Amino acid sequence: MNLSVVIVNYRTFDLTRDTINSIFKYSYPFSHEIIVVDNASGDDSLDRLKDYFADKVKFIASDENRGFAAGNNLALKEAKGDYVLLLNSDTVVWENTLEDIYSYMESHDDVGACGCRVRLEDGELDKACKRTFPNVKNSFFRLFHIPTKSKDDNYNLTDLPDGEVYEIDCLTGAFMFMRKKALDEVGFLDETFFMYGEDIDLCYRIKNAGWKIVYYGKSSITHFKGSSSKKQKNKLIYEFYRAMYIYYKKHHAGESSFIVNIIVYIGIAVLCVLKLFLNLFKNKS
Repeated sequence: MNLSVVIVNYRTFDLTRDTINSIFKYSYPFSHEIIVVDNASGDDSLDRLKDYFADKVKFIASDENRGFAAGNNLALKEAKGDYVLLLNSDTVVWENTLEDIYSYMESHDDVGACGCRVRLEDGELDKACKRTFPNVKNSFFRLFHIPTKSKDDNYNLTDLPDGEVYEIDCLTGAFMFMRKKALDEVGFLDETFFMYGEDIDLCYRIKNAGWKIVYYGKSSITHFKGSSSKKQKNKLIYEFYRAMYIYYKKHHAGESSFIVNIIVYIGIAVLCVLKLFLNLFKNKS
């Protein structure tokens, strides 16, 4: 098996169906399997997906929702491909994208993970698809929307062209095309992260193991992300800032002073509380 595509479903029948259909829409010069993990949706989405795709897709039903990372890991344990693609259930794969990136990985055996150009519904770039690793400084600029002319602090790499190919630090979990050999070496997703941050953590471990991570901007997918103007669930806001805390503590706290760590932890907590407060005044939709 050449490629295993892993998709986690949680109460998104229509979106998950469209994501899978966007893969089946094209033919490929390699063998592939699609594994869908239902993260204890509690609705009829899993049964409907099984009826719709019959034996063309492998399904795994989780008995509880332990988060996005844990859901993906259930499939990764079963994946048979030389490569694994983590693909969000709210994406649509464009023609030639999988073929192009598969071909690139085949000809660059030092690349552990590769991402593509991720476009939002309006055609704009999803900035999370090409990033540097977060640190105290660039996170400060980003969180407080402070412009910087320093390339070292440009978290979203906005100074680099969107349609080219180059090495970066971090991809988005919406589309991570990984070499199974690299994944076996560094381990699967860290299930301490419920959602958010697990992609950054995995990229950090892959790169630290000596593998390259590449942004392949010549090929695209569409990502139907929720609008930031909509009222968010407090759980998601909490998990976003909790992921910041976990990532910092895991990878940076040991190299920083006690005072710096306390400032960072307090800053994350304050931002989380502020975000939760502001969320109260957003319109539901």
